Amino acid sequence: MIKKESVKRTLIVGAGAAGRMVARQLLNNPASELQPVAFIDDDAKKRNLDILGIPVVGSRQDIADTVENLAIDHIVIAIPSLHQKELHKIFLECGKTNAKTQTLPMLEDLMTGKVSVNNFRDVQVEDLLGRPPVELDINSISETITNRVVLVTGAGGSIGSEICRQVSMFNPAKLILLGHGENSIYSIEMELKETYKNTKIEFITEIADIQDSKKMNTVMERHSPYIVYHAAAHKHVPLMERNPEEAVKNNVLGTKNVALAANWNNVHTFVMISSDKAVNPTSVMGATKRLAEMIIQDLDKKSTTKFIAVRFGNVLGSRGSVIPLFKKQILVGGPVTVTHPDMIRYFMTIPEASRLVIQAGSLARGGEIFVLDMGEPVKILDLAKNLIKLSGHSVEDIGIEYSGVRPGEKLFEELLNENEIQEKQVYPKIYIGKTSQLYMNEIGELLETLEESESQHIRETLLNLANRKVVEEEQPVSKVMLSVTG
Repeated sequence: MIKKESVKRTLIVGAGAAGRMVARQLLNNPASELQPVAFIDDDAKKRNLDILGIPVVGSRQDIADTVENLAIDHIVIAIPSLHQKELHKIFLECGKTNAKTQTLPMLEDLMTGKVSVNNFRDVQVEDLLGRPPVELDINSISETITNRVVLVTGAGGSIGSEICRQVSMFNPAKLILLGHGENSIYSIEMELKETYKNTKIEFITEIADIQDSKKMNTVMERHSPYIVYHAAAHKHVPLMERNPEEAVKNNVLGTKNVALAANWNNVHTFVMISSDKAVNPTSVMGATKRLAEMIIQDLDKKSTTKFIAVRFGNVLGSRGSVIPLFKKQILVGGPVTVTHPDMIRYFMTIPEASRLVIQAGSLARGGEIFVLDMGEPVKILDLAKNLIKLSGHSVEDIGIEYSGVRPGEKLFEELLNENEIQEKQVYPKIYIGKTSQLYMNEIGELLETLEESESQHIRETLLNLANRKVVEEEQPVSKVMLSVTG
């Protein structure tokens, strides 16, 4: 039995099926320290009702007053089907109080008994910034992956490893985990072998550097992959500004090596992971990604292999994401450093990004740049404030400092430049860019003179090439049929 002084007076937001189930579980669980004392619900018909002896006291606008008037210690948001935008609005109301705020998993998990009150979880940044998950066209993906040989470069990275996890769900015959870092490759290998120990999937590791063209060709020749997901890249903007030659070696030359090896070994589909920073790039990293896109678009015109790129924004939880940095700063008591109060970014989750990559690979006709409509951009300042509140602190206690925009950074990112934009989405929430002029001779000259060039010259050449005014070359919309909804 919970001691009286340990009882936490709990407000349940949502008096629907999930809210009632939460209340019932709490009332029937003497070991729970959460004591439900009131419901909040926007449905006017439920106002002033008693549900399981618990009153419905108001709507979401009344949360702050209710917490104060009823001495609430704890809030549970019990609307599992809630859209992220609506969850954000409710969280903002909860954020006006000092009560700890939690939410719960999907309703079906509660109803089937998979989870109980012990599975309440803290509201995560992903809940506030994410979007409804991309629904996959299972049939087209199965045709591409099931019983096929799949190769993932950068398989130990945050995106690469998640692609491996999701590819494995479709039972490939073999999954080749290729990466330069032995520890990260070992880690994902062990995870996948344990998760899929009762399947016939063969997991094979290749420790290799994509800058080694001979090794790339040897790996492709040895395994004959049907599809390649190319996730290996240098992605850190400030570091690449200081080391432009390394960005070119890895992102441009490395992509060329892997793509040529795929071409020579008759790979069916090659999917390159790109970035919104490739659009009108101001950074070395973005410029190298744009040149890498040009390389595979040029190859697509000459090869039987289908070459495509998938472009998206910042990924929540990736190693280079701003969120882990903010969390570390909050953990030591602050302050949180934001580069500029007006800086905005698009965000998506690692699983969503990976699903898009897999979906695009299954639907490729060749030459496309797939772009996901990522919804509304987010102010980094608001992100920092939300993360501070989610961590149980006030913005005043932790503090926010502005560090200034770093070399190569923009205040905002774009997903398509003005010359690439199709007039309409080719499918709900999916865009495909038009093919632009490809400067292959100039890229070849850059790679040939790389070793002799100074860093500043490399940077200037990259940005000039990536931002050269392009000549539009219309790509017919009929070239692609998409079955993705968001």
